[in-house]
Amino acid sequence: MQLHYGFDELGEIEWGVILPILIPFVVLSLLLIMIALIDLYRHRKVRENVLKWTVIILLFNTIGPILYFTTGRKDVSKRAIRD
Repeated sequence: MQLHYGFDELGEIEWGVILPILIPFVVLSLLLIMIALIDLYRHRKVRENVLKWTVIILLFNTIGPILYFTTGRKDVSKRAIRD
């Protein structure tokens, strides 16, 4: 019984079976990242920590945009509230 795999076994994988399952997850993740970045930069004058949220969204692929939409959108600067 072989418990580890090497690069030699990549040629034996049936990609025709795996890709239809994998592609929707990749597309959904990229779409979520793009929507989060567009929303962040569209409202960058009223958001605090734009650079921090950009790094979080890009480094943590699926969790980053979800964190931004749940907590980052509430991150409004006090300067925007006064104006």
